[in-house]
Amino acid sequence: MSFSIEKRDKGYILFTITRNEKRNAINYEVMEGLSEVIKMATEPGIKALVITGEGEKAFCSGGDLSVFHLLKTQQDAYTMLSKMSEILYSLLTLPIPTVALMNGIAVGGGCELAAACDFRLAKKGMKAGFVQGNQAITTGWGGGSILTEKLPHSVAMKMLMEADLYPAEFLSSVGFIDRIYEDDHITECEKFLEQILNKDVSVLQSYKKLWIQKWKASELQRRIEEEVRNCSILWKSEAHLNYVKSFINKKLAEKQ
Repeated sequence: MSFSIEKRDKGYILFTITRNEKRNAINYEVMEGLSEVIKMATEPGIKALVITGEGEKAFCSGGDLSVFHLLKTQQDAYTMLSKMSEILYSLLTLPIPTVALMNGIAVGGGCELAAACDFRLAKKGMKAGFVQGNQAITTGWGGGSILTEKLPHSVAMKMLMEADLYPAEFLSSVGFIDRIYEDDHITECEKFLEQILNKDVSVLQSYKKLWIQKWKASELQRRIEEEVRNCSILWKSEAHLNYVKSFINKKLAEKQ
């Protein structure tokens, strides 16, 4: 199993990507797990959803290219990208608060997953970045469009276009990270959520609705769809296919 789901006594659900050996990269099974936990999070009494990764090195390293390298046409890429973008939009508009508990590095699609959450907590020393530009593609799960809703345009543009990894301190200074922690990640997350979890769920849902209405009014879902289509066009480009080929060959060489 590539994920685990746990209902915690304090009233939240903890979703963990359990692919430590793959730096918690997202495959189709993780996608299904995210869809499942988002549905579970709408059950009565659930006040928050927390998403994290297994181990101490990675929150999520994005899409698993060892799986997705088989997607070579625009339509094949679009099918996968569209599926994940729908999951992230459902996560974004989930009517309760959500937390990306970033216990390690977050790369590419891992940052898109984190951006779709309401809060982001980061382990001291971790780095994160929307590195898709180095792969000759753009964000393709809607993360770029979501980022434009969460950060000032110059900051979001810098992070997307530079395609670099940034330390937690920088990400905190620009508003992407809400808290940097050093101790046990679950304990720190529960401290962060303590006062929120003490409130009635109807209060939390009513406040979350303010942002959901804003995102619907700004046609965010339509803009995400355009982002997905643009990425699917770039996916079939020679530059991206060459990057994927180089990545796969490197991984094969490391195993020998």
